[in-house]
Amino acid sequence: MSAPRVYLRQLEIGPMQNYVYLVGDPETRAAAVVDAAWEIDAIIDAAAADGYTITKALVTHFHPDHLGGRFMGMTVTGATELVARLGVKVHINKHEAGYVGRVSDLSASDVVAVDAGDRIEVGAIPLTFVHTPGHTPGSQCFLVDGNLISGDTLFIGSCGRTDLPGSDPAQLYESLNTLRKLPDDTVLYPGHNYADRPTSTIGQEKRRNLFMRFDSVADFLGFVGR
Repeated sequence: MSAPRVYLRQLEIGPMQNYVYLVGDPETRAAAVVDAAWEIDAIIDAAAADGYTITKALVTHFHPDHLGGRFMGMTVTGATELVARLGVKVHINKHEAGYVGRVSDLSASDVVAVDAGDRIEVGAIPLTFVHTPGHTPGSQCFLVDGNLISGDTLFIGSCGRTDLPGSDPAQLYESLNTLRKLPDDTVLYPGHNYADRPTSTIGQEKRRNLFMRFDSVADFLGFVGR
């Protein structure tokens, strides 16, 4: 059996059923962490136990359960603590790069603002940023070796909320329509454990997920109540 081309580990962490992801290069053993929050030591230890070193941090959107920081009278451990431990840069969409200082103690020098279609390499593994606004203005997904890490844009059987500050249901419809164009065998890794299984595929979601089946933005808006 041939070795996998990419290391991808899914960790469920925190009281909100968040998924944190480790994405790495089996050759160089370098890894990126997606949405590091709640238990930074556990995330670093998980990577180390598998023989990987975290060299980059990626954030799907600025909500503190994914980024870390302050909200609703509580403080969530997250990217600020990860940077202090490892000195990595935090990659977040340009539309939200300015927000991180409002909810966390990240400085401008800690953050790399990325745009739709930008690519980085994790070791020698290419990863593409897919801007999917709607849940938040800078929501983004990560496409790597036929896998889509979707944050709160697309869930298994559902999609992200559009009733929060900065949400836009019309934008979310367009973002879901963009994701529908991915190959059917693209494996979906969502931002929360809200389903009866940890992963799906774009093809399965196109068939089973009602939010992926609307042919017009008007019908979608009517369904989500806006």
